[in-house]
Amino acid sequence: MGNSAMGQDERLRRPGRIRSVRLGDTRVSFVPDGVVQLRPRRWLPDTTDEVWAAHPQYLDASGDLVASLGGLLVEKDDRAMLIDAGFGPQAWPAEPENAIGAISGGVLPKNLAELGRGPADIEAVAFTHLHIDHLGWAWQPAPGGDRPALAHADYLVAEPEWAHRELAEAEGTTREIVAALEPRVRTVTDGEEIFPGVRVEITGGHTAGHAHYVITAGGKRLIAFGDTLHSPIQVDHPEWSAGNDHDRGRSAEHRRRLVAELEDPDTIGFGVHFADVVFGQVRRDGDGPAWRPLGD
Repeated sequence: MGNSAMGQDERLRRPGRIRSVRLGDTRVSFVPDGVVQLRPRRWLPDTTDEVWAAHPQYLDASGDLVASLGGLLVEKDDRAMLIDAGFGPQAWPAEPENAIGAISGGVLPKNLAELGRGPADIEAVAFTHLHIDHLGWAWQPAPGGDRPALAHADYLVAEPEWAHRELAEAEGTTREIVAALEPRVRTVTDGEEIFPGVRVEITGGHTAGHAHYVITAGGKRLIAFGDTLHSPIQVDHPEWSAGNDHDRGRSAEHRRRLVAELEDPDTIGFGVHFADVVFGQVRRDGDGPAWRPLGD
């Protein structure tokens, strides 16, 4: 195995680091907040032990998928917004029978600062969906304070996601969390431009109103696809839905469409849960489509 392949395999097994991509005069940056372990057979229930034995590069020493947590910072001129808000300043231990292992967050503000921004610079937070690992800093009080760090910002939620927000309760987004978000929420519609060059694409599937955010600038396009894909291994197997997908058939349909779009040479994907390979493109080799990470 060459050094580049070994380096990529290492990145598949570690949490994401700060990474940035330029699209003309727009900069997009992954802002890490933490990490969660996903039990591969439980999280992707259509996989088998044989699948993971053949692809050990995706699993850490405990046999789990490493999924990053965080947000995508979008900057143009002096303006800034976030897509998703991490898990927030909390940690949960692993539960043996759960599809989710240990999960922890809390470092998003520190990483924002490394990128030259503070929470007060964020004018809006656009959520891909209402699961708790995407909402953290929008509802939990910041350490040492009584308000969330991002409470001054507009919270943008796809219209059908907000209309069916009660469905998120099954995934841990309690009524108290929804109530904390509600005063800041503004619903958005399919195709709406929410920031210069950033448009909403409502996909559904993972949740009732799951959304992608498509950023276009400098002749390039970046698709922040949220939880349509949780792991790069799904690029070659879009039929593998997550166990908590609201509509598994619809989510698989959108994965197939997304993978095809990411084959465009001028299109970049952003997978918030993609370990340390969050930015990439899809390229075909003899075995089919595969995720090709950007950076080293």
